Amino acid sequence: MLDASAGSETLFVDHYVNIRAPHAGDVIAARLRETGLVTLDGLLTRQQVLECASRLMATAPHPHGAPDGLTLIQDTGSHAHRAGFAGLGNGELRAHTERSSTPRPPRLLLLVCLQSASVGGETLLADGRDVHARIADENREAAVALCRPRTAYFGAGVGHAAQVFTIQADGRVAVRLRQDGLARWSPVVQPYLPALRSAIADSQQHLTLRAGQGYLLDNHRWLHARTRFIGDRRLLRALGDPSSVLRAGFDPHPTAAVLPKTSEPVS
Repeated sequence: MLDASAGSETLFVDHYVNIRAPHAGDVIAARLRETGLVTLDGLLTRQQVLECASRLMATAPHPHGAPDGLTLIQDTGSHAHRAGFAGLGNGELRAHTERSSTPRPPRLLLLVCLQSASVGGETLLADGRDVHARIADENREAAVALCRPRTAYFGAGVGHAAQVFTIQADGRVAVRLRQDGLARWSPVVQPYLPALRSAIADSQQHLTLRAGQGYLLDNHRWLHARTRFIGDRRLLRALGDPSSVLRAGFDPHPTAAVLPKTSEPVS
């Protein structure tokens, strides 16, 4: 078994694209269609991150973001205990997708490290395709329940009722999740949350970002999390929709493709 540092380097290398190479945009678009994940480097300044984001997506605003569309992710010292603000603390962040409480979450997430933590602060990535397949294989009842419409409510007063997995008419799947104090669950799915969390934990891969490194992921496919940390860890985040065509959802593993369709479209 690989140790954590070796596993992190392997994950980074396996998904790496040189953004300075000719036709990098085409390669990134193809990787997003195939695996939903790209790793990048050489992004050392805010301007470089902004230029990269502008090439890859139409950036979307975020309540915590700056006018240029980027959000600085750091421990502010004052947000950690507020519901929905855990990302601005130094504690653990459970696996989630971005903007789950909005009707149409952005398709892409770009996260770039400006300065790594002194201790901890590892990124944990889980491919929703693998999570979905594990649940379908190990606990079919859980898989069916987690696809049932409007069995979760994400957000505060103006949130969104949805489901963890949306299975579309063409069989493709999209994932939406948060696991903080702004997630509320129907009794229909409550008994199956341990199975969901177990499948996520079994699917997670470690990624340690150094200054200038980052990742771009399909926010309708990949779940991201963070370990607690010590130090002045600073990252920049951009959210948006892709500049190139990216079909809705992902193709499930063949063993998981027999689950019933969700009765509502991805929203």
